[in-house]
Amino acid sequence: MSLPHAILTALLEKPSSGLELTRRFDKSIGYFWSATHQQIYRELGRLEAEGHIRALPAEQPTRGQKKSYEVLPAGRAELARWTAASQDPKPYRDTMLLRLRASAVVGTEGIEADMRRHLALHQQQLTEYQEIQERDFPPGTGSTRGSSQGRLQHLVLRAGIDLETFWTQWLTHALAEFAELPGENR
Repeated sequence: MSLPHAILTALLEKPSSGLELTRRFDKSIGYFWSATHQQIYRELGRLEAEGHIRALPAEQPTRGQKKSYEVLPAGRAELARWTAASQDPKPYRDTMLLRLRASAVVGTEGIEADMRRHLALHQQQLTEYQEIQERDFPPGTGSTRGSSQGRLQHLVLRAGIDLETFWTQWLTHALAEFAELPGENR
């Protein structure tokens, strides 16, 4: 149920066309809640049918013109209801951890190389998040002095930085442990 709420959030931040929304989604919300362009367009149709959003009137009626959407009061109320509701954490699922566990019983061929690839990907993502933080939340301005919206957005970014830091540290440690395995287990 979170994709419609992610879309409502993005549209409240800035009314957008479906194309603009998918581009913005790829550069912000998509870091922690992914969706395909088709899923986003399908959800825009549902949100509009439910009366949560509406297409803004076009300046000129033109066939094929992109629609820009805005959130209606019912959509804002739904987002506020969802935000205020209690939700339990979801159980964590990660295929790398499952594959590592399975390699203990079937052998480790290929897993070390993929762990190194994962480490590089997490390091790359961490660098990207750190660059966003330097650009959008420069030292000295601090998230404690910004607007409420900016402070909360910075908290989300910090979660991404902390998660990527965890993964880079854990994978580095795991690879060091892997290097100490007896030869027949590697």
